[in-house]
Amino acid sequence: MRLRTARLVLRDMGEDDLPALRTILTDPVAMTAYEGAFAEAECRAWLDRNLQRYEEDGFGLWAVELAAEPGGMIGQCGITRQRIEDVGVLEVGYLFQRAHWHRGYATEAAAASRDWAFRHLDAATVWAKVRDTNIASMNVAIRLGMTVRRRFVTRYRGVDMPHLGFAVDR
Repeated sequence: MRLRTARLVLRDMGEDDLPALRTILTDPVAMTAYEGAFAEAECRAWLDRNLQRYEEDGFGLWAVELAAEPGGMIGQCGITRQRIEDVGVLEVGYLFQRAHWHRGYATEAAAASRDWAFRHLDAATVWAKVRDTNIASMNVAIRLGMTVRRRFVTRYRGVDMPHLGFAVDR
């Protein structure tokens, strides 16, 4: 899969992307919403789970590169199947290296992913699960035209985490 925006290329992640992915997942600031940095085994499992999504669903989180500087993954963004309480949803997710924050890349990549889900998956609604303390991710969801539709708790890494379910309809 390959998507292009004005400044970005979104493509399938592969084994060669593990070092760049590790840069994101082991950064305690970037991973605050996940209760801190991941260990090496968690990074490996994250990539493996995403590769499995490509096989099972035909989509997942994609590597994000700068169009002007191909070959360097600066983040990940895409569509995954998730659960919000008892409901299966299509979710747009985004995580970027801190060096690339505050430039609009997350919004640009997430908008392209949202639109891809509407066009290619015939999604009626696209969601974003956002921890209730993650203001930056909330702002991305709002820029995507999403509004809060649910409040729920997700247990992750042994911690109950209050979340907001943002969504936008086609």
